Amino acid sequence: MIITTMNDLPGYEIDEVLGEVFGLTVRARNVGSQIGATLKSLVGGELRGMTKMLAEGRQHAQQRLVETAEEKGANAVIAFRFDTSELGTTWTEICAYGTAVRATKR
Repeated sequence: MIITTMNDLPGYEIDEVLGEVFGLTVRARNVGSQIGATLKSLVGGELRGMTKMLAEGRQHAQQRLVETAEEKGANAVIAFRFDTSELGTTWTEICAYGTAVRATKR
């Protein structure tokens, strides 16, 4: 699966646009990492537990996006993006989205 943030694929012809595709995941922070993050925020620095959680969440969301695109018969996703939002005080929604297309190499 080719995934790009661009709106086209250099060297490829887009034969068919199959529509929007999404991959969603919601992650909950555990109490231990939440307390650690609160303490760390007092002195500054990277919140490694949070960084790891978000990186894993992005991978999971992207994997779900690929599965959805494949179900539609796509071999590429263009205009790929991530979006995140907070749900309450401990949940984070991570959304990967883009446009599923069928493309052939020129």
